[in-house]
Amino acid sequence: MNDSELRDEICRVGRSLYERGYVHASAGNISARLDDGGILITPTDACLGRLQPETLARVDADGQQRSGQPASKTLALHRRIYAADAQAGCVIHSHCSHLVALTLAGVWRPDDILPPITPYYVMKVGHVPLIPYHCPGDPAVGERVAEAIAARPAMLRAVMLDRLGPNVWHRSPAEASAVLEELEETAKLWLLTDPRPAPLNDAQIAELRSRFGARW
Repeated sequence: MNDSELRDEICRVGRSLYERGYVHASAGNISARLDDGGILITPTDACLGRLQPETLARVDADGQQRSGQPASKTLALHRRIYAADAQAGCVIHSHCSHLVALTLAGVWRPDDILPPITPYYVMKVGHVPLIPYHCPGDPAVGERVAEAIAARPAMLRAVMLDRLGPNVWHRSPAEASAVLEELEETAKLWLLTDPRPAPLNDAQIAELRSRFGARW
C-alpha cells in the first residue's frame, strides 16, 4: 500500500474495532510501517472510531515526527516491535475488556496467558506472554517486549501488558486486527467456561502445525 492507502486502511480498521467494542473512548492505538522505514501512527488520545487520514502522525526512520498531530505516547513501544520483528507491518494496542479481566483474575501462566483451547487460537494467534505491569508509556516496556520476541523468534504475534491490554502485530492492519479479535474472543471463552476446558493435546497441535503452519 502507498501512504494514502495505508492511512485509509488504518482509519477503516480503527473504526471497525471501535464499532464492535474492541476499543473504547480514546484507548488504544494503531501504527503501520512505511516502505521507507518510517511509521504512520494514530495521534495521542485519539478515538480510533473517529480517525481522519490527514491527522495521523508520520514519523521517520529515526523516530522524528514529520507531520500530523502529536504521535501516540506508545510510539517507542511500536518502534521496538518493528525493530524486533522484520515481518511486522502493523501494530495494534487495545484495552480489550476480557483480556484485561484475565490479567486481573490471573492468567494461565506468565509465558502463555491462555492455553491452546481452540484451533483458530493456535493458528491465528499463538503464544502470548504476559509483560509485567508498567505505567502507560514507560519506555522500559519496549525493552521487555523486545526481550519476549527475541526469546521466541518468529513465534510471537502478540504480548499482553498486565492490567493494560494487548499489543498485536502482523503484516497489515487487517491481519493484525484479526489477531486481536481472535485473542480477545479466546479470553472471553476462557473466562466464561466452567469448568475450564482442557488444552488441545500435542498430536492435535502437531497436526495444526503440519497442515496450516501454526506457530505453536
